[in-house]
Amino acid sequence: MAPTHPVPTPPYAEETGLPWDVSVGDAVAAIAAARARHGDTFVVESGRDHYLFTFSATGVESFYGLTEETASKGVADYLMLRRKLPDDIFAGRRTLPSTLFRRDDVAVYLANLDRALEQTIAELEATGSVDVFDLARRLGHRMGLASWAGPGSADGDAFERLVRAFDTLDGSEAFVHPDKMAAVAASGKRAERAALDEVADTIAAAVRRYDAGDTDDQALFGRIVDAWTPEPEEVRLRGIALDIALIHIASMSNLAAALGWALVDLLEHPTQLSRVRLGNRDFAQSCALESTRLAQRSIMSRTVLSPVRFDTGEVTYEVPPGWTIATLLPLLNTSVAPGLEQWDPDRWDRHRLIDRDALPSPMLVTAFGHGRHSCPAQPFSLAAMTAATTRLLREYQMTPCWTAHPQPVGAQIGGVARAAGPCLVSYVPRSTASKTSTER
Repeated sequence: MAPTHPVPTPPYAEETGLPWDVSVGDAVAAIAAARARHGDTFVVESGRDHYLFTFSATGVESFYGLTEETASKGVADYLMLRRKLPDDIFAGRRTLPSTLFRRDDVAVYLANLDRALEQTIAELEATGSVDVFDLARRLGHRMGLASWAGPGSADGDAFERLVRAFDTLDGSEAFVHPDKMAAVAASGKRAERAALDEVADTIAAAVRRYDAGDTDDQALFGRIVDAWTPEPEEVRLRGIALDIALIHIASMSNLAAALGWALVDLLEHPTQLSRVRLGNRDFAQSCALESTRLAQRSIMSRTVLSPVRFDTGEVTYEVPPGWTIATLLPLLNTSVAPGLEQWDPDRWDRHRLIDRDALPSPMLVTAFGHGRHSCPAQPFSLAAMTAATTRLLREYQMTPCWTAHPQPVGAQIGGVARAAGPCLVSYVPRSTASKTSTER
């Protein structure tokens, strides 16, 4: 009889919890402390769930090598977002966010971004102050809604209704403020359901305009509408609206946050800001990548659907269905080589780190993921951030009102960081600033 070998068991971080189950002041710091105690691979129990965290070079490579059929990102994302969003928004979708981010779609988004920037500039007073994250979020709403929400959705009362509704429906709250999800559940998601109805009502008006012939510059919206052509009118209108709601929620919130951090970092680095303002678009893209890398709070997770043999380099573990395999980008992005904790856009050449071969694995540092797990919106997001920072910093002289670098929300574990407090800047048009300087 052949000898049997015990199945290796990873260490359990019994002293560590996740912020949707226990109160955690700094979720990233809590996982970092568990890593310091238990090594690069350990288990965190969260309620009835088990999270196998991995941080070794081999473990992270194994993570990115997981197939969707075996360990699903889609299921993991759904389980996270459903803490905040009504189930209706997930059921029966016919146009998913990834299908609207083909490379040949980027030109459409950038044209809408140009129009959104014009409207944003028109809304700003001649001089004043604004929170950079509020500015970025409103700009993102306008660009996204112009792209896929139909005629009239990015203007006037329809735009304001949709902004209010989508701010309520912000799915990122599930990982930005996980401690608030118990109250959302206790309410039966009452506010979220009302907001979803508001979106459906507003989008129905856009569909009727489109049906009546208002189809100019509506190619992306048309693809969504076409997917619901055979259905009865009530089903069709609701289906189109929910497709748009999921697309907008999934696409805009992290982009707006990343754009906010790009502005924060450039305002704190005047030399690099000057290079961007003068139109160096390649460098502006490097700044966007670097700000996104440092602002990551993402828990990259995969829900195990069938048994996985997971190689961490030292040990191969048997991971059962129902568990989640995860890694945490803020720990990897700043710790696997000297100097990574500093903002330095010159470390990028196009989309690649210049010194990536010096890392234990090139997969240990990322802004948008790797391989099949890369964000499908990366080309669009970088183009949008580059265009927006260049235009805003060319138009305005902005002066930050904060005295210390803004900090992320401590409980956040997922997505791009949200600032824990206001990030106000005072602004004046550069033409006015130049005239004042000359007069002096």
